[in-house]
Amino acid sequence: MRALDPNLKALLANGATTLATCWRITRVDGAVLGFTDHDRALVFDGTSFLPDSGATGSGMTSTADLAVDNAEIEGALSDAALSADDLAAGRYDGAAVEIFRVNWADPETRLLLKKAVIGEVRRDGDAFRAELRGLSHFLDQTTGRVYQRLCDVNLGDAKCGVDLNDAAYKTTGAVTALRDDQSFIASGFGAFADGWFAHGLLTWTSGANQGAKAHIKTQGTGGAIALWLPAGGDIAIGDAFIATAGCDKRFATCGDKFANTINFRGFPLMPGNDFAISYPLRAENNDGGKLK
Repeated sequence: MRALDPNLKALLANGATTLATCWRITRVDGAVLGFTDHDRALVFDGTSFLPDSGATGSGMTSTADLAVDNAEIEGALSDAALSADDLAAGRYDGAAVEIFRVNWADPETRLLLKKAVIGEVRRDGDAFRAELRGLSHFLDQTTGRVYQRLCDVNLGDAKCGVDLNDAAYKTTGAVTALRDDQSFIASGFGAFADGWFAHGLLTWTSGANQGAKAHIKTQGTGGAIALWLPAGGDIAIGDAFIATAGCDKRFATCGDKFANTINFRGFPLMPGNDFAISYPLRAENNDGGKLK
């Protein structure tokens, strides 16, 4: 049972209520935004909850077991509140969400209904729809190590140990020609072999995407770069970036490219499917007789 604020309990018992729903979103970069389905801004806990987005939420359910409680928030995109570029750049991926039921006539009278994180975000023109995943979804995530051939850590982290600030694994450059919204020609790759930065990370340091990160799909001849996903904002000639080398997480790459097999976190000698479905064969003598 939830413990209700006495004032809120009295308001609900009165029959004539002045209630609104508020959503507070805390992004992984620390930015905090507030939205409400009320027709004017509400302020509490140091956050201003704006009506500009026209946000509305779906019905919420809670269960007593460990099933994941999902809901959705949807609304209109606006530069003043929640921009399409920020959504496309992934700045809301994994953001924490708090959902409040608030007495808009007295915002200090409120109830925290649910805490969640943002999952899948979909866009339809100038509108968005974001999935809200209950905190129990963390129980579905893999913890500990995974028995697999490939390495299970990220290149450059503490367990990996590779220094991505080393000049051999890092470069700076700028866009020199455009192809489409996720591929371009860039400077800064002339001293590196083709594919050296494939699976690597590109961080924009200027332009419409400044501060955003993108994963490099391919790096080809002449500085041809393709990203896995389109950039959130428009890419322009002259946009600068920092790129770090990538790793396909194979044992051979760990040794040949990074000389780091001592920190390899996979199991390259694990048996494959051919071993799992194999069966023993009887050996034969040279004269064709079966060994006993």
